[in-house]
Amino acid sequence: MMEALQYDFMRNALCAGVLVSLACGIIGTFVVVNRIVFIAGGIAHTAYGGIGLGYFFNFNPLLGAVAFSTIAGLAMGIVQRQTRERTDTTIGVMWAVGMAVGIILVDLTPGYKADLMSYLFGSILSVPTGDLQIMLGFDAIAIALVVLFYKELVAISFDETFATIQNVPVNGIYFLLLGEIALTVVMMMQVVGLILTIALLTIPAAISTQLVRDLKQMMAIACLLGVLFTFIGLWLSYTLNLTSGATIILVSGTAYLSILALKWRSRRSACGSIVK
Repeated sequence: MMEALQYDFMRNALCAGVLVSLACGIIGTFVVVNRIVFIAGGIAHTAYGGIGLGYFFNFNPLLGAVAFSTIAGLAMGIVQRQTRERTDTTIGVMWAVGMAVGIILVDLTPGYKADLMSYLFGSILSVPTGDLQIMLGFDAIAIALVVLFYKELVAISFDETFATIQNVPVNGIYFLLLGEIALTVVMMMQVVGLILTIALLTIPAAISTQLVRDLKQMMAIACLLGVLFTFIGLWLSYTLNLTSGATIILVSGTAYLSILALKWRSRRSACGSIVK
């Protein structure tokens, strides 16, 4: 792996992995604690509509993805909180329509779309320095918002009723969280693509919730795990000539399943000791 670090693309990939891991660890923890993984997945996949807009109207697809996914996230939040329709069905429809809009707009755009598949499956090894600067800016925004509204985010995550009694703007904070998810999703497109985004957003956070109960510790562990999984995934993909994004996700998934297996085994052993 050390010999690979002599290449600019590998150094950029590692930097991208660290930046994405920070965002995923912080925002992903709130996603897991609030149990809004399905909404996060919907936001991730509707972002493809913004990519299609970018291609069709000839501007940066990442900007289109930010706008489209943010609007979609707010719409999903409104559906979940203010309508009596089955939210999973409605969000699923919005998810599918968003991707369909993106595909149609890309089809209608003349010319060859050389890097289109990278948005679906990721292309961490081709992240340019300019995109690293954009990702750093997104990280700074996400972290700053969490620091500023940490108490409010914690309040709506664990006791929304009490937060309402304490005059916390519950809906506003909830929509802020959805907006931060949208920013994180756009960052992750460069690393693992839209198809695998939800895995990297939730797996490190899900593991951390199995290990600790303090929210700050959850976020710290999730960030560290994201960095570890990215480094190991990149090393394996470089050594075995595998697709980087998918390898990172497989490493993450293997770790999660291993944690669950260890907890199951420890519980079984504890039950056996009680019976004896």
